[in-house]
Amino acid sequence: MATSCDQLKKMQGHPCFGGNHHKNGRMHLAVAPRCNIKCGYCSRKHDCANESRPGVTSRLLTPDEAIVKVREVMASPVVGPIIKVIGIAGPGDPLANEETFETFRLVGEEFPHLIKCMSTNGLLLPESIDRLHDLGLHSLTVTLNALDPAVGSRIYGHILYHGTVYRGAEGARILIENQLEGIRRAAGLGMTVKVNTVLIPGINDGQVSDIGRTVKALGAFVMNIMPLIPQAELAHVVPPTPEELDVVRRANEAAIGQFKHCRQCRADAVGLIGAELTVGESACALPPAP
Repeated sequence: MATSCDQLKKMQGHPCFGGNHHKNGRMHLAVAPRCNIKCGYCSRKHDCANESRPGVTSRLLTPDEAIVKVREVMASPVVGPIIKVIGIAGPGDPLANEETFETFRLVGEEFPHLIKCMSTNGLLLPESIDRLHDLGLHSLTVTLNALDPAVGSRIYGHILYHGTVYRGAEGARILIENQLEGIRRAAGLGMTVKVNTVLIPGINDGQVSDIGRTVKALGAFVMNIMPLIPQAELAHVVPPTPEELDVVRRANEAAIGQFKHCRQCRADAVGLIGAELTVGESACALPPAP
């Protein structure tokens, strides 16, 4: 497992893992449309240039289109110098899309100095981690919202795992087990691991402390507790206030470091966190979840 010193050295320049997010930027490549779980708070049906939330993109890219866009951005005298990270965060789950691996391969061949980063729900992480390691993935974010399958069943409608749909607590159990095993293996391979947890009042707020302690023991470096964006099946849930969110984060600081400047970025975000480039392309229809 990587030492704390190694992790700190690797994180220099990464705006989402402790690097200077006022000066260092990232570029998300929206090459992963397919998803293998149904989150109760996820909706990919809408897109607006001023809308910033996970799962949103104005245009899907093929790997070949993605590397062209990276070239264009890196050639810009204004934006190019600030981009330190190439990330894949959707709009579906990156590991459910072979395009993710091809895109990372192309980026690594042409821009080996850029940090490769990925966000995933973790369902396919244990079986994919060696491929990601071989591709030089540096940073990994896993969204883990529950440890108890009964709680998870209130968040996830279903999972699609190796061709079979699992619902309720059974699906949540498979997902949680794979998330934890994937985090453990990723940390063991020296990746810097961040865990995202969506705070859903009345559903998983009693699990957050346990999640923090558990993932820290598995090797995660930092935790990002994010407020629920009410939509889809959880549109009726009142999200936590900024003050409530701050209380939860402070309560978990002793267990694991807290990431506090997250803006719940789009799948096609480019630039500094909170100061993205304007998206000027029309919305692209996304394939429905299974």
